[in-house]
Amino acid sequence: MKHRIKKLVPQWWHSLRHYSIALRGAIKYGFPSKKMIVIGVTGTKGKTSVINFIWSVLMAGGIKTGIITTANIRIGDVETLNPYHMTMPGRALIQKIMADMVTAGCKVCLVETTSEGMKQSRHIGVVYDIAVFTNLTPEHLPSHGGSFEKYKIAKGKLFASLAKHHKVIDGKKIDSVIIANTDSEHAPYYLNFKADKKITFGVNSLADVMADSIQETHDGVTFNLAGKPFTLSILGGFNVYNALPAIAIGRLMNISDDLIRKGLNDLKLIPGRMEVIAEGQPFTVIVDYAHEKQSITGVLKTANAMKKPGAKTIILLGAEGGGRDKAKRPIMGELAGKMADYVVVSNVDPYDDDPTEIVESIAVVAEKFGKIRNTDVFVIEDRRAGINKALSLAKAGDIVLICCKGAEQSMITNTGSIPWDDRKVVREELKKII
Repeated sequence: MKHRIKKLVPQWWHSLRHYSIALRGAIKYGFPSKKMIVIGVTGTKGKTSVINFIWSVLMAGGIKTGIITTANIRIGDVETLNPYHMTMPGRALIQKIMADMVTAGCKVCLVETTSEGMKQSRHIGVVYDIAVFTNLTPEHLPSHGGSFEKYKIAKGKLFASLAKHHKVIDGKKIDSVIIANTDSEHAPYYLNFKADKKITFGVNSLADVMADSIQETHDGVTFNLAGKPFTLSILGGFNVYNALPAIAIGRLMNISDDLIRKGLNDLKLIPGRMEVIAEGQPFTVIVDYAHEKQSITGVLKTANAMKKPGAKTIILLGAEGGGRDKAKRPIMGELAGKMADYVVVSNVDPYDDDPTEIVESIAVVAEKFGKIRNTDVFVIEDRRAGINKALSLAKAGDIVLICCKGAEQSMITNTGSIPWDDRKVVREELKKII
């Protein structure tokens, strides 16, 4: 009923309401973003990981830092999981969290800044100094009228905002900075906005911060930067892209490479991002937020590179309802069908949509790419039962990927929001079978 009523109200009214709530929150809490260096990170994927890597580098360099991401909120060393089921907390919560950071003595705040959040004016009252662009692939398009170009432009609001303000903190002018991934064909668009400094990073194209000699290990990733070795303690070669902005910002803030190296290596866990769950089982279980083409490809490549000859890769995945991008569902089915040995398709956040339709739109495509129903592809709508099935399929040495929700703390169904944490459920189901 609430959803139907919301549809009847004009969009301009929703926009005005969101704007006024955000502005009132900024006024109420005294514009806390003006008292810290604020870094916004935007792009289709990697934002949470980028922010956690930057946090770890800045903390290693002695700069107390706060973060707001899809997965977690940190104020210095104090971490809580994000309970709001949204990246940028609404209803002025983002302003309250930033005010808490100022009170705690944070000098830098990192905000995962999404196109949807900006569309709903959650960025109003947040004064950014640095904008980081990770990458751009088609996602969330229904929210932008089905237009990739509108999606791309919506993210540009973050970069355009840099030229509107210049802070002075402790008597020092804060430069505006754009940091962009030049391996993305869309980097020039974001680099074209005005800023005092512009820094590029990449792997395959010439950049200011450029990695090479990337090696994945069972404990993380190693790579070189102009001949200097760096190590990540988080799995996945794709995480090199997420670490490079941290190196760029560390150097920007005059942190030595030794301390940057320490910060990157010291980050052992990003909640729900290539998080290994170990309860004594003889196989590897990884929980990850991957939920679109590029990220699903990345986690499957990592799993297939890690496993020993004869071992299997098992993936559990699904897709959101509620008007989210339907076009990604067959792509997920194709990737799982091609790259995994076993596929389990389960609920993610069906909202008011038919959960059977969602899971079948993935499973039937996996079948087209060689999977056989109830032999190596299984449709189990109940996510707990699906997780149990994925774990039960695993033998010694196999790798199980539990994807699409990461560390989210709830699941949204047609009856409302229910408490949920993939990592907790995985641990509970592991204890039943080992």
